Amino acid sequence: MRLSATVCLLDLIFLCLCGGVYAFTGFNMLKFICFGNITAVRVLLGTGFVSAVFCLYALIAFRPFRGLK
Repeated sequence: MRLSATVCLLDLIFLCLCGGVYAFTGFNMLKFICFGNITAVRVLLGTGFVSAVFCLYALIAFRPFRGLK
């Protein structure tokens, strides 16, 4: 579980960095990393979606902030 959560968070951080670079400079870093292959870009965005859903599931199911008051 911990490894899955770590991989998902790293994936989301990577996609956020790529999105931030694209938003502020107009340079599509994700497309550059995938050598212009649109299918690879869509696969990475799909894994980002699955990572986000897994993180939401982990927050709802395991309630890591339960003890904080």
